[in-house]
Amino acid sequence: MLRSDFVAVLITFAISLGWLRINDYAAHKGWISSRLSRKIIHIGTGPIFVLCWLLFTNTLASRYIAALVPFAITVQFFLVGIGVIRDDAAVKAMSRTGNPREILRGPLYYGIIFVVLTIIFWYESPIGIVALMLMCGGDGLADILGRRYGRTHIPWNPNKTYMGSLGMFIG
Repeated sequence: MLRSDFVAVLITFAISLGWLRINDYAAHKGWISSRLSRKIIHIGTGPIFVLCWLLFTNTLASRYIAALVPFAITVQFFLVGIGVIRDDAAVKAMSRTGNPREILRGPLYYGIIFVVLTIIFWYESPIGIVALMLMCGGDGLADILGRRYGRTHIPWNPNKTYMGSLGMFIG
């Protein structure tokens, strides 16, 4: 069983890193804006990772082995953010201004939440999956739809739109 979990973590890591690199490359080449790239990464990462949970066995160790994937990517974000690793494509894809230190905020927190929810909720409860999907799909779609199509702001928060709220609900 442990051997199959290590194969699963390698497959999950390859798929997750591939997803990030494809979007980094597209933003770096200017095919999509860095803002859209951030949101595409945001929306796609969670479902990809959660679908890969099916590759793992349901043992106590498997949750920690699976959590190695978002942990490793989060450590990479941290190292890029503090300047130890230079990765211009990642910075362009994940920051708003091109400053690597921005990665130490949203993307870093995003990765930490992935690790924590994987370890705490794994197969025992759907709460982790629901939380990840809300964070990924809901928040990502809310921003994309709200910025592009949002014209009417909700009365209790002028920074949010009805269309963005609909995107959150759909996501």
